[in-house]
Amino acid sequence: MLLPDNMQPELSIYYNGSLVLGELKKEDNQTILLLYNSLKETGMSFATFLLCLDWLYLIDAAKVDEKGCVSLCI
Repeated sequence: MLLPDNMQPELSIYYNGSLVLGELKKEDNQTILLLYNSLKETGMSFATFLLCLDWLYLIDAAKVDEKGCVSLCI
């Protein structure tokens, strides 16, 4: 859910997308699996992670190349 109607922001794509962006700012150009492994401790599911990548791609914040590496768009 992009913006949940309850008071749990950790379930929103906005919040989890910010975690993905924060991890990419630490180390850019990571593979999808390495990026997810570094975010797994936050409790994010893989489905939510993929939704975050889709959303970040749609807003031109991140991109995934043919090799599966995720990087920030500048």
